[in-house]
Order: sequence, then C-alpha cells, then structure tokens
Amino acid sequence: MLIQIQNTTHSDIPAIFSLYDEAIIYQKQVGNNYWLGFGVPLIEKEISENRHFKILLNGKIGGTFIITLDDKLIWKLAQDDPALYIHRIATAQASRGNDLVKHIIEWAKTYAKQHQLSFIRMDTGSGNQRLINYYERCGFTIIDTNTTVAYTPELPAHYENGVFTLLEMVV
Repeated sequence: MLIQIQNTTHSDIPAIFSLYDEAIIYQKQVGNNYWLGFGVPLIEKEISENRHFKILLNGKIGGTFIITLDDKLIWKLAQDDPALYIHRIATAQASRGNDLVKHIIEWAKTYAKQHQLSFIRMDTGSGNQRLINYYERCGFTIIDTNTTVAYTPELPAHYENGVFTLLEMVV
C-alpha cells in the first residue's frame, strides 16, 4: 500500500469534515472525551498556513492531522522548547490498522530534523488509556496526565473543560 502525506487543499475540506464526523462518533463510542466539532474557517486558516495535512492511502484520503510550532496555551512554559506539535489526528474507519500514526511520526521526525526541532509533542484527553498506551508504543513518553488549559476562543471547544495527557518524543 502506498502511503503519502501531503498538504490538505481547500477542495479536500468536505472529506476532512467527513473524517472529523467519523472520528467524533468513534470517540463517543470508546470514551467520554471527544471533539466538539470544528468550523470551516479554522480548517481554511490551517490550510492557508500549510499546517493541515492529509494522509493518502493509494491516492485516497485515509487520515488527517495538523501541526504547529507554537502551543503555549496547552504546553505553557515547555512550549519554549523547539518542538513540533501534532494535533487532531483523524483516521477513517476503513484505514484503521495501517498504523497511520507511525507514518505521521516518521514524517514528523524528518520535518523536525529539517527545522532543527528537538521534540515531537502531542496531547490527548486524559482517561482514554487505550489511545495513550498506543502513543507510548509508538515511542512517546507521558509528560503529564493532568493538564488543564486556560481556554480561549482560539482553541477548539473540546479544550474548554477537559483534562489532558501531554506526550513527547525526543527527535
């Protein structure tokens, strides 16, 4: 199977929202932490900033994620470290089992090295131990399991009242 990671385009937006909808349904089935949805302007902004990516499996979108180099609202003082932050990984149900997160990690390692970044970081809702264990098996280390976020409207709504686990990987 050919797996490629490319920048998302504006024409991909309907497929991306389909992935998000599918992910939210799955998140609700497996736990009590789930995304509360995203607006088109947010996705358009991320695409325009070249931070939104799609994962193609044999030419078809099978997953998506975004990146940022600044995550002070979630990582607070630690965000001063040179790091790549991965957010909003969504995998189509038909694409599960293809270890897309491991492909994202390999892509992220290359990106981090090219940009002299020391860490790859991510967060996830605390309490989804199965997902956290998977991220650990992928090479991430848990940094904190009880992070709360001072919510601002620039963050997606699911950060407003949640508790999060922070994970990182040294590049």
